[in-house]
Amino acid sequence: MDRIGANSLGAVENPGSLSGRLESFPVYRAPLAAVPTPCLVAHFGGTPAVYDMGFLLSSQAIRRQLAAMPSDTYLVRLIHSCTRKPFPGGRLWSAAQLLLEPTIRFLRARNREGFDVYFRPYALDHNAGYILVDLDCAPPMVLTEMRDNGHEPCAVIETSPGHLQAWIRVSGVPLPAKLATPISRHLARLYQGDPASADWRHVGRLAGFTNQKPQRRLPSGWPPWVKLRHAAAGLASHSRYLVEAAVHGWTQCSARFRVSPRGQSSAPPSHAPVDSVLATAEAATVYQAWLSRLQVRKRFPQPDWSIADLWIAKELLSRGASPSRVKSILCLASPQFPRGHSDPEDYLHRTLARAARDMTRAPFPAREAAWPTPSMGSTGPHSPR
Repeated sequence: MDRIGANSLGAVENPGSLSGRLESFPVYRAPLAAVPTPCLVAHFGGTPAVYDMGFLLSSQAIRRQLAAMPSDTYLVRLIHSCTRKPFPGGRLWSAAQLLLEPTIRFLRARNREGFDVYFRPYALDHNAGYILVDLDCAPPMVLTEMRDNGHEPCAVIETSPGHLQAWIRVSGVPLPAKLATPISRHLARLYQGDPASADWRHVGRLAGFTNQKPQRRLPSGWPPWVKLRHAAAGLASHSRYLVEAAVHGWTQCSARFRVSPRGQSSAPPSHAPVDSVLATAEAATVYQAWLSRLQVRKRFPQPDWSIADLWIAKELLSRGASPSRVKSILCLASPQFPRGHSDPEDYLHRTLARAARDMTRAPFPAREAAWPTPSMGSTGPHSPR
């Protein structure tokens, strides 16, 4: 096995090494009999070298994931799948360094030796603005729920068939641990993610390598590829509200809106103003809590959000919430509101009015027999068959 010397042109500077020196990486060459196709040569800038398909797939996956998760520096960790021991040395690389051929070949070699490849955007003692949600046991529609709630992932990685990890960018600037960890725990609870992975500096898998865990082996016995299923750079649309809620405290937000059954408000719901004090993060927390309590998503994989709004409005009004608060919650937290409503104000007006009417309406009477009870031996059209 050839190695690139620390003083050669192929050496890669590692700003995270303890010595601060250049590191050398093992380089694996394809067999000389292999002939590079024109498309492969063009992909690598026409370099007259031989490239294997595995290297090409790794390079493309890494490039796409880094493009969806831009950062000045990335922390890369290699953990052995059986012993759970890390590969010696710390690795802090820029995107350019991580995409170099010697770096990728070094990581692929360690991966073949049984090491899983993990990474995260790095910002010293802060979170770089990205939250990992480990969706190992999440429901099938979880990604749709994330998009509906404004928590769109910038990257979704399939670590093995049926197992996903989602990265959500919640800030364009680094966040202190005291904010990033509560956000991570909140998202893990909301989407049934792994709570053990909910902290500010948890690493996720880097796409383009294989999952070496023995329990994740395919029926053929081969390790599955870690695949990039979605990549789109950008902040989640409700990222600001997640940060606001973390700043004020999730418990404080929930307590501010906790109501007790004390009868209906005398204010006419149809003309209730929007409560300007209610924060969007607080509204989202209340709305999502009621969605879960009413089991809307479990009962209806593709809910009619107008019906969900009505149900939640009735529940909140019956517990003493003011009409202005209920209106604010629907306005701020109903998924993709105002959706297709040409007059959102009229929609809220009608929803609150309907909720109020349903609350005061007498219980529905027992249904009377629509047809006379047929006599024994009757052969009429409504007799039992």
